[in-house]
Amino acid sequence: MTRLDLDLMAELASRRWQAIDPLLPAASGWALGCGAQLAVGGPDRGLAAAGSCGHWTAESGSLDLIEGAAQRFRLTPYITGPDVLAALDTLLSRWRDHLATVPEAAGEDTAAVICWPSRDVAGVRALVAHGLAPLGVIAARSASRRPAVVADCPPGVRIRRATPGDLDVAVRMAMEVVRFDAYFGGVIERPGYAEALRAELARLLGEPDSWTWLAERDGDPVGLLIAERPEAAGWIAPRTCESPVAYLLALYVVPAEREAGVGAALTGQLHRTAALAKVSVILLQYEQVNPLAVPFWGCQGYRPLWSTWEARPARMLR
Repeated sequence: MTRLDLDLMAELASRRWQAIDPLLPAASGWALGCGAQLAVGGPDRGLAAAGSCGHWTAESGSLDLIEGAAQRFRLTPYITGPDVLAALDTLLSRWRDHLATVPEAAGEDTAAVICWPSRDVAGVRALVAHGLAPLGVIAARSASRRPAVVADCPPGVRIRRATPGDLDVAVRMAMEVVRFDAYFGGVIERPGYAEALRAELARLLGEPDSWTWLAERDGDPVGLLIAERPEAAGWIAPRTCESPVAYLLALYVVPAEREAGVGAALTGQLHRTAALAKVSVILLQYEQVNPLAVPFWGCQGYRPLWSTWEARPARMLR
């Protein structure tokens, strides 16, 4: 197939996805990968599905290492045939056979990863049958949506913008988020991560009018929210068709203050700030089975956009 043929297939596949979920992005062309031929024949000598496999290795000390395996093999699927389940099932088999020829995919600290639209339920059984587990969610809240519960700041709690002097508190609370998320299998706390996180938070807190807020009770920190403005969220913006995009990096509330409205008040502060900045959509990520995150973010107006499915190590792909 020519590059023009591949780009056309990507466009047709994205149209199908946008019909399922209007927040999904239009195709920006065929995703570049390793060059493996991953294709599934369809009727009339056409293609029912094809995929691009990207090989990614984390740099030492990178913050990306917290989000999973050090080596990730990502399949970008394009499904155009009418039988989505059968086409995806065959495509995943082609991908499995390809990874079996890649020596690096046999390692322990590896993962086979596919990001699949959350509302495209037609392919889920194929993902499960091939040994992939749903670990993470990218959730979205459009500016037009409203939270199910609007909470005022609890009595005695004050929310203020964090400053460079709050770095120690911000690092401590952000690490609590990482350690809790690690229970669910998607996040991996690695040596040196706290130092890398400290450097990143120092950068964020050093920005004028940083989108980072602390909740305090009687001067003691009880909650933290960290977000990225649209100019810093370009790395995740292609996951949706709306623009501009902001990214909610982390939210933490101390256990004694949970279910009292602190988290909702911090989130409301971000929503108001984002509205003034004309942000169209806010994206965030949480672990698929996190019992605190799933109901909370739904109440704040966020809903699943993409689901990340993984097999770890990569050789466990069936």
